[in-house]
Amino acid sequence: MKRNVPYFLLLPGIVLILFFLMMPLLSSIAPTFFKGNGGVNNYINFFTNEFNRSIFFRTLRISLTVSLVSLILGIPTSYYIASLSKKWKGLLMAMVLFPLLTNSVIRSFAWINILGKNGIVNTFLEKFHFIDQPMNLLYTEFSIIIGSVYLFLPTMIMTLVGVLENIEEEMLEAAETLGASPIISFIKIVVPLSLPGAVVGSILVFTGTLTAYTTPQLLGGNKQMMLATFLYQRATTLGDWNGVAVIALIMIVTTYVVMKLLDLLAKKLDRREA
Repeated sequence: MKRNVPYFLLLPGIVLILFFLMMPLLSSIAPTFFKGNGGVNNYINFFTNEFNRSIFFRTLRISLTVSLVSLILGIPTSYYIASLSKKWKGLLMAMVLFPLLTNSVIRSFAWINILGKNGIVNTFLEKFHFIDQPMNLLYTEFSIIIGSVYLFLPTMIMTLVGVLENIEEEMLEAAETLGASPIISFIKIVVPLSLPGAVVGSILVFTGTLTAYTTPQLLGGNKQMMLATFLYQRATTLGDWNGVAVIALIMIVTTYVVMKLLDLLAKKLDRREA
C-alpha cells in the first residue's frame, strides 16, 4: 500500500491537467478533423495557400533566428555571470531579470521610439551623415527579431546560468595547463557542458517567440504577420474558430518537432555519451 502512496498524491494534479488543459485543447482541435472539408484537408488547405505558407515560414524563420541569437549572446554572458562571486552574481541576475518586470507593450513601444523614422537610430545616423534619409527599420522582420531577442534573452540567460555555475574551475585550469588558450577552453569545455541548458533555453525561447502576440503585432504590424497575430485576426475579425484551431494545432506540432530536433542535435553533439 505504501508503494502506491506517491501515485495517489499525483492523482489530483493529473485530474487538474486533464480537466483544465487537455479537455479544452482537445475539444477545440478535434472539430478540425470533422468540420470544413474534414480530416487532414483542413491542414492541407492551410499549406496550399501561399499567404498562409508565407506566414508559417516567416514565423519559423524568426523563431529560429531569435533562438540562435539568444543562444550566441546568452552563453558568454551566462558564463561570465556564473564565474562571479555570489554578491555580484545576484546583482547581475537582478539586472537581467529587471526587463521582465516591465510590461511587454511598454518594451515594444520603447523599441518603436528607437527604430522609428524619427527614432534614436535614424536620428543618430542622419546626424553623422551615415544616411541621407531615414531607414525603414520598423514593421520588418528585423524589428521583430530585435524586440523578441530583448524579450526572451533573460530566459536564456537564467537557464544557462544554472548549468554553467556547476562547471568546476579545475577543468578549465587543467586545460590551461595543457596549453589551451581561454578561447579554446571556452569552446572545447564550456560550450559542450552548456548543451543541456542550451537545449532547454532554446526550446523556451523558440516557443515564446512562436506564440508571442504583442511584440510581433506592435513591431511587425500586418505586413509582417506571424502565426500568433494571424490566429488572433482569424478569431476576432473573421470569427473563424475552425481555422483558429487549425493554426493552434500547427503551432503545437511545430513546437514539438523543433523540440525533438534540438534534443537529437544536443545528444549528437554531447560527447560525454559517446
